Amino acid sequence: MVEEILPSSVAVAASRGDILDVPLFPEEEAIVARAVDKRRREFTTARACARTALSRLGLSPQPVLTGARGAPQWPPGVVGSITHCDGYRACAVARDTDLASVGIDAERNEPLPDGLVGDIALPEELDRLRELSRHSSEVAWDRLLFSMKEAVYKAWFPLAQRWLGFEDASIEIDVESNSFSVRLLIAGPLFGDVELRGFSGRWLVRDELVMAAIAQPPPASI
Repeated sequence: MVEEILPSSVAVAASRGDILDVPLFPEEEAIVARAVDKRRREFTTARACARTALSRLGLSPQPVLTGARGAPQWPPGVVGSITHCDGYRACAVARDTDLASVGIDAERNEPLPDGLVGDIALPEELDRLRELSRHSSEVAWDRLLFSMKEAVYKAWFPLAQRWLGFEDASIEIDVESNSFSVRLLIAGPLFGDVELRGFSGRWLVRDELVMAAIAQPPPASI
């Protein structure tokens, strides 16, 4: 489903369940050798999706390791993102000549646990969530906001190589176009000759899931 909110230059592979019959590379096995069963299943399925997505770019199977803060380490010339939640796992990759970064996230279409929304939403975002809840009660808007902020971080980190907190980005959700805009509240990295100040993305609600995606074009194409 996430491919519906990404450009055609992005190769996507997804699964609604676990894929456990694809052997891990030794380097990948070392990452989850002591992991609990849930973590191992998520990791293995994500790597199976990654191999399929990379093959759609014409690349042979190869290890996808983890780097700083757990970010996937893609082959040279590739950018990408992985997401996994209960009932959905996906990987999205693209050539770095087409996109500078990709961020995807999927979550269950369920309200956040009590008290958590105040940890992820700025005051102006809380106001927006109240307006959105009046627009439709069928969408867990707080969970969608969380998904968007996760996608923002995944698109940000490869470019900035540093942390971005929930409080460091303000998001506006457009219900007419199923899009969202992101305003960064801290200094961004140089992107070409200018400072990166935000992102734009798209969102989708379907089959008990909410998902968000950002496909950041290279500086020359902005």
